[in-house]
Amino acid sequence: MYKCSMPLKEGQTRKDFFRYLTSSDEDEKWQIVCTDAGHQEIGPLTTYPPNKDGHPKKFTSVAVGRTLDEYQIVYITKGRGIFEASTRTHVIVPGSIMIVFPGVPHYYKPEYEVGWAEYWVGFKGPYADALCAQGFLSPKKPLYEVGLQNSLLSIYTQIFELVQSQQPLYQIRASSLVLTLIAEILASERKAVQYTHSEQLVEKAKFLMEEKIYGDVNLNGIADMLGVSTSHLNAVFKSYTAMTPYQYVISIKIRKAKELLERDDLAIKDVAFRLGFDDPYYFSRLFKKKTGISPSRWSSFVRA
Repeated sequence: MYKCSMPLKEGQTRKDFFRYLTSSDEDEKWQIVCTDAGHQEIGPLTTYPPNKDGHPKKFTSVAVGRTLDEYQIVYITKGRGIFEASTRTHVIVPGSIMIVFPGVPHYYKPEYEVGWAEYWVGFKGPYADALCAQGFLSPKKPLYEVGLQNSLLSIYTQIFELVQSQQPLYQIRASSLVLTLIAEILASERKAVQYTHSEQLVEKAKFLMEEKIYGDVNLNGIADMLGVSTSHLNAVFKSYTAMTPYQYVISIKIRKAKELLERDDLAIKDVAFRLGFDDPYYFSRLFKKKTGISPSRWSSFVRA
């Protein structure tokens, strides 16, 4: 199960996580419920799916063929593989979104020599069916090439945090985020054809910063991954966002800190360590500088 009690080191990725969910009669009145969510990274020369306790049997045949009674949205952020749905085969690369439809036979898997990283969320309900009936989603279009989008990763992260903590009304909040995810996918595909090279560079940089938010974000390393110099990344990033990459990293760490401070089970020092700050006192000073109030006052206010 997903548990991140220590910050990730530079170069590490988000820990593997999966959870299969139940829903109440009240949740189902919302007309859409989140059924499962997770993230896992499959290394090269690794059997897929990995043998892990906790996965229902119907989900473990994904590499050879299966048919589900739910929808799934699967986002690939690293690696390479294949996806077949309704007898049509697709090549999967970083930035690919696979949508699995209930009752549609399919399979997907990473290339054995390469591996991949995947984020997924499952859902079902009359509202999801209505989106298909009205043409927003269709089994005839199970693949979206949206690229590495920070906004998509952020939505998955929010869903994971909700299903992990299972605070009151988490199902309704998670299901609402599923709808946000669908809207963002549709919008991202339309935007992708309009992006300039510089805009794509900025979006990829944002994505990598968000993915490494639970550790020490190495901006020089991100520039290397994007194939540009650090000075070029700084110049392009600032021209499109009006802030430097460092300022952007701090802004998303503060935003994430606000979300974590809402939880009753995390002390301020835990939030600091989770976000990669070695010194909780420095984190507190930085938080107050950026928000105008201390973390303790923020925590007291949002939990009141």
